[in-house]
Amino acid sequence: MATRKVTITLDEAQLDQIRSLVQARTAPSVSGFVQHAVSVALDDVAGWGAMLAEALRRTGGALSDDERAWADDVLGANSRPAA
Repeated sequence: MATRKVTITLDEAQLDQIRSLVQARTAPSVSGFVQHAVSVALDDVAGWGAMLAEALRRTGGALSDDERAWADDVLGANSRPAA
């Protein structure tokens, strides 16, 4: 698998925790930890996407604008910072 070096910004406390895991040999490296975390997150998104698609299929199709607004409100989607 090809890899590419990128720059990311992490919360200092999170970076300290990752470095502690590396020092304790629980994680292979900071990069290795981040690569694993991204892989897990991508699998999680794919799983939730598949589950949502199946639920929508069983309940009659795509969300209405009102349903989407309600879900965004419940999930706090409107308060998330922009990527």
